[in-house]
Amino acid sequence: MIAYLRGRILRHAEDLVVVDAGGVGYEVRLPAVIARAMAGAADGDVALYISYHVTANQPRPLLVGFLREVEQEFFERFITVDGLGPTKAVKAISHPVHVIADAIERKDAAFLRRLPGIGPRTAEKIVATLHGKMAKYALLQEAEVAPTPPAEDFRAEVMEVLTRQLGHRQAEARRMVEAALARSPGISNAEELFQEVYRAQRQEVPEAATAGPARTER
Repeated sequence: MIAYLRGRILRHAEDLVVVDAGGVGYEVRLPAVIARAMAGAADGDVALYISYHVTANQPRPLLVGFLREVEQEFFERFITVDGLGPTKAVKAISHPVHVIADAIERKDAAFLRRLPGIGPRTAEKIVATLHGKMAKYALLQEAEVAPTPPAEDFRAEVMEVLTRQLGHRQAEARRMVEAALARSPGISNAEELFQEVYRAQRQEVPEAATAGPARTER
């Protein structure tokens, strides 16, 4: 099984790359959102987290590449939906992971139906299967990752994911975690804590959007 590849790009097509890793050329399929992010890396080196698939019905291995481990992890959860195999899922991920995860948490089946290859029934299955499990991925940010101490309990685990995988600054992540625990002191595991952090983030967005520009005193 192949979980990670680092090497030189030999060929870069619209939805795949061929990576020379240790003298072997690996063909890696890319979701559209990943392919767009890699558009300027045609002749350079690349490091990809790989979702590897081979079955009796599909004996030729399918390697799906992601720039971040958390994106690959999201993909592995995404394909647990009945009828949503890896080939269809690769085509469907045309938006950033956090956008799709947010739609699932909001039960926005209309948005999911607009993803390539996703019809009404599959959209409903995605919501039914994954709602309540996507808060971690909905918090993904584009910022640089920051180091954090190893996880010692579920609070430290959430801190580590928020900073190392989801791109939040450490001070911001600590604020979100502490505020979530203050609001819901009965939280007892990482998934519950992600849900509370996500719920608070969702509440802040409309408040920021409805707040008018600051008035300047004369």
